[in-house]
Amino acid sequence: MRLRVPDELLTVKPGELPDSLLTDIRPFGRLYHKAALSYQVMRRAARAQGVLLRPISAGDTYRSLAAQTAAFRARYQREPIPGASTRTWQGVKWYLKPGNAPQAAPGTSRHNLGLACDYADTGDPTIWRWMCENAPRYGWSLEVMPQEPWHWFYFPGDRIPQGVLEAPPAPSTPA
Repeated sequence: MRLRVPDELLTVKPGELPDSLLTDIRPFGRLYHKAALSYQVMRRAARAQGVLLRPISAGDTYRSLAAQTAAFRARYQREPIPGASTRTWQGVKWYLKPGNAPQAAPGTSRHNLGLACDYADTGDPTIWRWMCENAPRYGWSLEVMPQEPWHWFYFPGDRIPQGVLEAPPAPSTPA
């Protein structure tokens, strides 16, 4: 699916979203508020079918520019590594260190907009099948396959996905 960036994110610097645009998905981090609502509805639907969806960690949802930069610098180096995957950041070519998963350059990741989530256990055939069959109804699409089967992004922009529109109301929690 093609990403449609929500209008209110068009004027925000990636990785510097104000708290007013983010929603906690406790204990798993934060997402852009429309992505968070969709995530919560999708998670309830999956759980009702015996599938547990969750991010790998809080760092696998919204990432500030500082967090993305620190992780990028830990995974990449400027010194050439023959055959290594590369990224260009600030006009410089960076080389992926052996044993690390690729990562977008700071300011270019959908995580920096709160529109991406790295889901845990996507290697489990039940979870993988559920995500492939159902996630698009909730506005989520796989971004980089087969290299990153855990990395999904929220794509519908300002449109509310059909799965969210049709979802039963969330159960109320006692005060």
